[in-house]
Amino acid sequence: MSTQSDVTTPTAAATLLEALWPAQDNARILRALVMVIAGVGILTASSYIRIPMWPVPMTMQTFAVLGLGAAYGLRLGGGTVLAYLAVGVLGGPVFSEGASGWAYFTSTTGGYLVGFMVAAALVGWLAERGWDRQFVSMAAAMMIGNAVIYAFGVTWLYQVLIGQMGLEGWDLTRVLDSGMVQFLVGDAAKLVLAALVLPFVWRFAKRPN
Repeated sequence: MSTQSDVTTPTAAATLLEALWPAQDNARILRALVMVIAGVGILTASSYIRIPMWPVPMTMQTFAVLGLGAAYGLRLGGGTVLAYLAVGVLGGPVFSEGASGWAYFTSTTGGYLVGFMVAAALVGWLAERGWDRQFVSMAAAMMIGNAVIYAFGVTWLYQVLIGQMGLEGWDLTRVLDSGMVQFLVGDAAKLVLAALVLPFVWRFAKRPN
């Protein structure tokens, strides 16, 4: 099979999860429940991780969000992140460094959290079309996912800091630097990691001829 067909044509196992854990119709609900619970746990754990890096410490949240989206697919990936957000809003200490609650969700980080769900679903949709099979296409999917997260996050951040709080001395350039630019080095590292890991796992997944 050519590289081009790998990227554009999904196999019978459209997602990595389906390739690793095939399930008949009567077992799909159980598999989905198990993977949602596992996914919420992974997302929670990733929110506590801080890796020293210049210019700011690197977190693993976007790696977990986009990686789960790619492995789970559109509906289960987006649904898992939605479940994670619901747990956090209802008081579970699942957000960054154990934060939770509606007030946190609607604060300066709210846009990034909403972006997580949209990006996971989008990357899952791309993965169902084979984008997670090759390094270049997986890297492209990660770039698109990160762009979606920043589109939501920076827009929300701008509205909170300038529109609601009216902070003096803040403009779009400063918001972009605070909410995006300083994280790009870490995002590049996570992009390369995901682009290596997902295709590598696919090599050992059970795939139909």
